[in-house]
Amino acid sequence: MGTEARVAVLPKEPGPLWIETIELPDPVGHQVVVKEFASGICHSQLHQMHRPRNSPLVLGHEATGEVLAIGDEVTHVAPGDRVVLTFQPRDLRTTRRLPEIATVELGSGETAHSPAIFTWSDHTILDDQYVIPVAPDTPKDVTSIVGCAVLTGAGAVLRAGGVSSGQSVAVWGVGGVGLNAIAAARMVGATPIIAIDVDDEKLALAQKFGATHMINGHETDPVDQVRALTPGAEGAHGFRGMPIAGVDFAFDVVARPETFLQAFRATRNGRLAVHPGGTVVVVGVPQENFELPGPEMLITERTIVGTIGGTAVPDEDIPRFLRWYENGDLDLDALVTSRVGLDEINEATRMLEDGKVLGRSIIEF
Repeated sequence: MGTEARVAVLPKEPGPLWIETIELPDPVGHQVVVKEFASGICHSQLHQMHRPRNSPLVLGHEATGEVLAIGDEVTHVAPGDRVVLTFQPRDLRTTRRLPEIATVELGSGETAHSPAIFTWSDHTILDDQYVIPVAPDTPKDVTSIVGCAVLTGAGAVLRAGGVSSGQSVAVWGVGGVGLNAIAAARMVGATPIIAIDVDDEKLALAQKFGATHMINGHETDPVDQVRALTPGAEGAHGFRGMPIAGVDFAFDVVARPETFLQAFRATRNGRLAVHPGGTVVVVGVPQENFELPGPEMLITERTIVGTIGGTAVPDEDIPRFLRWYENGDLDLDALVTSRVGLDEINEATRMLEDGKVLGRSIIEF
């Protein structure tokens, strides 16, 4: 006997999401059926909604829930366990098995596909690689954003960047993901921590999460401002006498050509044979190619890093981030700035697209 689920479905042709009641099959193999408590609404799903597609889609990739049933090859969770769901496989260092992509059979006979998992639904079925067991008393609502917003933002700082105490950081775009990058930079002792956005309300929230300086990119040149805040040692110079300035790490959460170029030029230029230049970490999902100033990259010796999901290891990192929350070091309650029901999913995605969500929106079931 299957499990009834209400699922938000994005049609193949352009149009709004609709809610359909379907029956999920009983899990087999590595599948897990989860009753969801809440799910995050990530900005990257807007990109998926705007792209052409060959089939209907089911979206959402972070949630908190309870395991209802497991397939016969699932060993790390059991029915009744509280879990966090994520789009990032929990630890590919321990397996070579390719995780299964979740699909949904619709009443029309069509198959709706997901990018990996789907969580804009009150129940879901997914591969066990995307299921992380957590403590039974883990809050049901705000922890639903740990599987992407926290994992990606904080993971980018800890894993992809490897930021250390005393190093300088700038973050372009301080929504749900960027705020977590700032929080992680604070946790490792980075200084200064510079937030760049075009929304003063978001910048004010970034200060609460640990930003030491806030720059509105509409009001001033962020490259000039960042480099002024991070001068090199007196007398130090780069290639052919270039003054050294800029942050050790710039995190581009917006991932547009203009923000990438700003982040690139705001990182520290290298000093030949003394130290390399800074590092740009592309955290957001680019929708077009970036123009890279090749000669400038060469003579400044900067590094460019791309990361998916912060290059995080969910089995290790999600428990760590939940400890931060429990200890008061990560304010998930302040990160969740909007709550909706599943039937309001179209309104919620419009709010996100219009820039009306300061931190992260969640769906509560």
